[in-house]
Amino acid sequence: MHISVLLNESIEALNLKEDGIYVDCTLGYGGHSSNILKRIKRGLLYAFDQDKIAIEAATKRLNEIGNNYVIIKSNFVHLKKELELRDVNQVDGILFDLGVSSPQLDETDRGFSYHNDARLDMRMDQDNNFSAYELVNEYSLEKLSEIFFKYGEEKYSRSIAKNIIKEREIKKIETTLELVEIIKKSIPEKAKRDKHPARKVFQAIRIEVNHELDILESSMRDALSMLKPGGRLAVITFHSLEDRIVKNVFKEVTEIDKMVKGLPNIPQDMLPDYKLINNKAIIPTDDELTDNNRSRSSKLRVIERIK
Repeated sequence: MHISVLLNESIEALNLKEDGIYVDCTLGYGGHSSNILKRIKRGLLYAFDQDKIAIEAATKRLNEIGNNYVIIKSNFVHLKKELELRDVNQVDGILFDLGVSSPQLDETDRGFSYHNDARLDMRMDQDNNFSAYELVNEYSLEKLSEIFFKYGEEKYSRSIAKNIIKEREIKKIETTLELVEIIKKSIPEKAKRDKHPARKVFQAIRIEVNHELDILESSMRDALSMLKPGGRLAVITFHSLEDRIVKNVFKEVTEIDKMVKGLPNIPQDMLPDYKLINNKAIIPTDDELTDNNRSRSSKLRVIERIK
């Protein structure tokens, strides 16, 4: 069962209007989308996802609420293009929830989890030809250690990459638990105590397979450009790399130009077009952390277009 993270906080942050146009860039199993749909009886919801299984499940859920929604089977990197194809140029609110949905983690054969044995996969879009299997078995030593360090912030990235190369010279690495064993052999005992030793490497592989960070910044900039004045963008992140991108983009578009900062009367056209709704990221309550362990690293940042 998938529990949407920071659900009430993100729905509240969008400041929904009954007749507004809203976009859920990460439909998943419809947790956020169903709550948006309930509140926009005369509005319209556009929802993006690449995952056929998630789309099927979400469609059933949304149909019980209303039919004023459109699901677009596409990555949110195509947000602007796909909406413009449908004559939508401005919207009242956009949501990104960048977590992997629990059913994807729990479906053993998807290969996202380091707890279950499955073929190395980790594709959000099952039509994509490149999976974790190709990455683990074809990337060079340099490239493997670079992505483990860059996307997983894994201290022992080179040692893990070396052992992957060594193992795959004997035979291809096929499954998640084969990879977990290699990772365990590659790091010191003390590093295994706090959190699962494969967590960072699996995160890094998932990000690389699905180009998650490459597309985040450009998609957010497209989202910002499509907001109406008064419209809001809410982004839920799950690790520091994503959060840093969101924080930096939000900071850039809300800052007053250095040339005029501090002047008593700043010309209107020199003021930023956006404002932060919260200076600090919103994090889960203690109750949510108790109910849903997967929310522990999540952060919500919200921005509004003001002109």
